[in-house]
Amino acid sequence: MNKMNKMNKKHWLSFGSVTGPYVYLFRMAFLGLVLLSVSRILLALWQSERVMATGLLADILLQGIRADIILLSLWCVPAVLLLPFLSYWRRLWFPFTFYWAWLGLGLIVFIELATPAFLLQFDARPNRLFIEYLRYPKEVFLTLLFGFTTAFIAGTSLTVLLGALLYKVLRVRESHVALWSLRKNIVVWPLVVLALLMGVRSTTDHRPANPAFFAITGDAMVNSLVINSGYSVLYAIYNMKHEARSSEMYGKLSTADMLSRSLDWPWLKNYEFTDKQYPTFHYQRALNSPAKPLNVVIVLQESMGATFVGALGGVGVTPELDKLADEGIWFERLYATGTRSVRGIEAVVAGYPPTPAQSVVKLSKSQRNFTTLASVLKAAGYTTQFIYGGEAHFDNMRSFFTGNGFSQIVDLHQINDPVFVGSWGASDEDLFTTAHQQLTRLHQAGQPFFSLIFTSSNHEPFEFPDGRIALHEEPKAVVNNAVKYADWAMGQFFSKAKQSEYWQDTVFLIVADHDNRVYGNNLIPVEKFHIPGLILGGSVKPKRISELASQIDLAPTLLSLMGVSSCHTMTGRDFIADPNSPGRALLQFDDYFALMEPEKITLLKPDSSAVIAQYNETNETLTLLRPAQVEEQYKALAQVQLPSYLYREQKYGQGQRCAPMAAKAD
Repeated sequence: MNKMNKMNKKHWLSFGSVTGPYVYLFRMAFLGLVLLSVSRILLALWQSERVMATGLLADILLQGIRADIILLSLWCVPAVLLLPFLSYWRRLWFPFTFYWAWLGLGLIVFIELATPAFLLQFDARPNRLFIEYLRYPKEVFLTLLFGFTTAFIAGTSLTVLLGALLYKVLRVRESHVALWSLRKNIVVWPLVVLALLMGVRSTTDHRPANPAFFAITGDAMVNSLVINSGYSVLYAIYNMKHEARSSEMYGKLSTADMLSRSLDWPWLKNYEFTDKQYPTFHYQRALNSPAKPLNVVIVLQESMGATFVGALGGVGVTPELDKLADEGIWFERLYATGTRSVRGIEAVVAGYPPTPAQSVVKLSKSQRNFTTLASVLKAAGYTTQFIYGGEAHFDNMRSFFTGNGFSQIVDLHQINDPVFVGSWGASDEDLFTTAHQQLTRLHQAGQPFFSLIFTSSNHEPFEFPDGRIALHEEPKAVVNNAVKYADWAMGQFFSKAKQSEYWQDTVFLIVADHDNRVYGNNLIPVEKFHIPGLILGGSVKPKRISELASQIDLAPTLLSLMGVSSCHTMTGRDFIADPNSPGRALLQFDDYFALMEPEKITLLKPDSSAVIAQYNETNETLTLLRPAQVEEQYKALAQVQLPSYLYREQKYGQGQRCAPMAAKAD
């Protein structure tokens, strides 16, 4: 009798008598809720200072369960939909649902264990960046192996161990599982499907729940803790399929209204936009008049945000850049458009504003006939090239560049005898040595040129040669030392450039693609978008620009300085033609978009709402003030809807030929 009671007790604990064919899915859901809740609690304890500052710990944990139910319901749906077809083959149904449930739990464990490292780097749970990085397994593996060795080994080991443990815990004896009768299945199956669909929607509103529903605090990182990493990644994948219209998450304006509002800036008033096919196409007259068109070289510095730059109040590990700041046009309030290199590339090289979608560097409709500084200058007779220490195919750069005006690609394979090669390619000193050789050759050819030099040493795992710099701190492989090395290598390059024949005929731009780690307890960490920008060269007169500026303003400003009048679709500001108007910056952070103006910031949320905030640049705090008024929301909405529209309709191309008289008189 006791033996029978024990067996019955075990049978009851397996839930087999209650859940029948759903036994493994039910057990997976139960175990999944436990795992995800434990993970959230541990993350909240780790980030307790920021979590407790919100005063919403209970809400975070309770709303987190709601997000967990969404994920687990999503995982159960495919199996449950197959039940009418498979459940009567006992030998097929139970093994299938067991391994499906085990796979789900294994993926939950894997991505939750990966979350702390991702959170350290991006101040958020894994999101679309997680998916994008998985496309480059070699670079990611080397970065994890050498930059996060302990975390990588520990995470892998824990995933295997917990996976094995879950295999045993999830398993139920064959004698404890049971199929239901046809009648019972017919009655229960629709109810289970309905329950799962309700779990996925998680609301009775006309729209299902999404990550914006869980944005319950003013701290974006804490908001990301509310949901789980699996849900965050799945939602990012879902959004990637709808990128052409991604900006519509903020609302929608008519095309005419959007164009009118997005082009309503002082620096665009003197341009005529008359090309119906390309609505932003216009003629820009260069105000500078050199004896001959000048060359241009852009040094795009990997992850060198203002937080490192002494001249901008940062740590002070950029002594070379700080010295150069007094020799050219220095942007005191320049802001990046995003947090990825490709976002910086599209802004600096193409003058293209940010959207919630992937950067156009990666999207299919922008691989040909897409305006870039290279395409404009190539049409003006310039030789154009891209110089990179790594492999140019990374982030789809080679395809985007070669399809849009770059004639020559110089990457790791063309760098002769590099002194140091790390996970991301040749060191910055090798890159700049190659660049100096290339610029000397191009100048000797007698044809104007445009070269884009993209650095990579300031990137995890922060590898660089010994003996070049006095370390800022120990150990060696940390970001401050990597920035200092990158700055040193750049300083060596400019010392050579000033002694070269090409110096007097060239305009140089030094600018960061983005900051190193974008984090902070603001809904958008505005302070981490602040970057250095410096234009210098033999003919450039020193100047300080204190107005707000965006990366998209740099290309039009360079064209004006170079003396190249041209037709293009870029809507950025020419600071040579208009140095005094109040500026603006455009910031894209995950699913949030911000229009930053001198007196306020308009934040667009993915639930179509908008708020007005005030940013204090001195103490780097963002204060949410009030809901945005309709006109304020529409103004910001137009700025993010414009690039989405131009991409979707393929209207960011070269347009028709335009004549100088197409510009309005000053």
